[in-house]
Formats: sequence, C-alpha cells, structure tokens
Amino acid sequence: MKLSNLQLTQFRNIDAAQLSPSHQLTVVTGRNGSGKSSLLESIYYLGFGRSFRTKKHHSVIQHETASFNVFASGEDEQGNVFKLGLERTRDDNFRCSVNGEHSHRLADLVSLLPVQLFTPQSTDLILGSPAERRRFCDWGLFHVEQSFNALFQTYSKLLRQRNALLKQNSNLSAPEHAYWQQQLVATGEKLNLMRESYISALKPIFNRICSDFLPEFSLEISYYKGWEKESALLESLNKKLDYDSRVGHTSVGPHKADVRFKVNGISAQEILSRGQLRMAVAALQLSQTALFSEQTSRKSIFLLDDVGAELDLDKRERFIDGLLTMDTQIFVTAIEKQQLEFVDKYNDKKMFHVEHGHVKEE
Repeated sequence: MKLSNLQLTQFRNIDAAQLSPSHQLTVVTGRNGSGKSSLLESIYYLGFGRSFRTKKHHSVIQHETASFNVFASGEDEQGNVFKLGLERTRDDNFRCSVNGEHSHRLADLVSLLPVQLFTPQSTDLILGSPAERRRFCDWGLFHVEQSFNALFQTYSKLLRQRNALLKQNSNLSAPEHAYWQQQLVATGEKLNLMRESYISALKPIFNRICSDFLPEFSLEISYYKGWEKESALLESLNKKLDYDSRVGHTSVGPHKADVRFKVNGISAQEILSRGQLRMAVAALQLSQTALFSEQTSRKSIFLLDDVGAELDLDKRERFIDGLLTMDTQIFVTAIEKQQLEFVDKYNDKKMFHVEHGHVKEE
C-alpha cells in the first residue's frame, strides 16, 4: 500500500495542505511547532482512527472550526487505486469513506492502511505498561488474521460482562452464568494461541535484526499469557475467584498478557541505556515490518517523527535503510535537513518544508 496523494483541512495549525509523497522516502523539515508532525499525525489517523499525540479529538480540530478532514489516495500491491477519507467533528462524531462508500465502522478504514510509528516516546514500548506491548502484538494480528478483530471484540465484551457481575457480587458458579464463563474461557484461549504464535514467528526475525543493531547484547523476547504458565485459563480463573470478587475485576486472562525483554535473564529496562532502548525498539519495529510483509505480501507505511531527537546519525541511516530494503513507504520529520544528510544517496525521495502551517515541496 503506497500513498500517492494526501490532503488535510482544518487540522491543527494547517488550514489546508495537499502533497504528493514519494513512494519510497518523504522527508518533512520545519521548526518545532511549524506543523510537520501534524502531517504524520493525519496519516496516523487514517491507520488508527486516532492521534498519537492526544486522546482528545477536538484538540486536533483547528480553532473555531467544526471538524477536520483527511483524504488520501494511492495504489495497493496489485495496482488497484484506492481512496480513503476521514472526518472528526467537535462533537466527537466520526465518519470515514473507502472508495466513495461511507461508513461509521473504524475497522473498515484502518484495516486497509497498515501504519507504524516511531517517535521520541517509542521507548514506552519497552518501558511502558503491558498494554503498550499488547497493542504492538495485536497490530500485527489485526492486519494478518482476519478473525482476530472479531475474536478480540468478543473477548472484551465477555470480560466486561464478567467484571460487571463481580462488582455486583454475583455468584459466578451459578448455572445462569456458566455459559458466559465457558465462552470467556474458549475465546480467551483462542486469543492467547494467536498471540503466542505471533511472538513465536517474530522472535527469529527480531534476533537477527537485534544482532545487527545491538551486537553487544543478547536481547531475549518472551510472551507471558496473563495467567500461570502451566494452568488452563478456567483453572486460573477459579483460583482467583475469591480475590476477583473482592476487587471487582478479573485479574487473570489475555487482557493481562505481556511481551517481556531480558538481557542475560535480567529485565532489559535495568540493563540498557536510553539510546540502547531506542535501538531495541527500532529493531522490534523493523521485525514487525518484515513479518507483516512476509505473512501478507503487503507493504506498510512507516512514520518517523523527530528522528533526530532519538537516534544518532548512523542509527538513523541504518533504520531507514532497513525499512527501504523492505519496500516500505517512509515519512520522516526533522528540524533541519542536516539531521538526515545521508538522504542524498536515495534516488526516489521528496523533500517538503513546513512553516507556520504552510507546506511547500522543495
């Protein structure tokens, strides 16, 4: 999937902008606050339906306007032309369009545009909460396994129901609740198997890339399923029932899963420096890009925001080289071109400069 055209209106400090990016590398420069990150944010909206900078959609809508719009067109791997659009209003309404067909289902849009992101906050993938790492894993499954999204939504719904019953001090052993418990367990076990399989497929690719990015360390990745290793989910739920009843929520299950990183058996957070953690995250994201392409024969879009703040010049070049080798379409922002002086070696590239919300191709 490659974008050929991007348009946005009333998006943060950008009244209106239109650009035709390179199918390989698009570099956007500009001072802090100029609007360069907003271009990446608009693409991210098409891939996720939300921002990577705020949880409040109205913060993205330009002051004193009712909504923002993002539109993109391009070609898929078979050469088919696609057109995607998204609108968010100040009263939090959402609407998207796919090839002219309107929809209010976010999955209809985001399933078509596999977008990945590297920012100064990307170390949260290792340093942050388990929820960050579950989202990383689930992105890969969402774009590869057609049944994943429905399975995930079903499990989430069953989990909310169980938690509501726990808060009401209901007897979960009662016959009327047995069916829902069985459904939760069956769905949870399937979800767990999908995630285990995904991390298992990711490991050898991650090990290979990590040996190049962090040759001085042997970084190990492992999957924790969210309950005792040797126990079935039903057994763990029953063991924790008294505790769950007291606290009013389910304490074990796939919603507690995690991806863990260790160096010689010790948590990576305790061993790696900030710079080394950035390289570990870069290796992880390159691994996911490679696995996605291998499993689907599709290409993803990669956004690198303020790359000069996170990686030294050599690492920036290696990161971008690795993505381009996989035929990934890359959008990268930097304060000045000198932070990406190596881009002159690439033939298929476009340069844009943003100033006070105005976008100009150089």
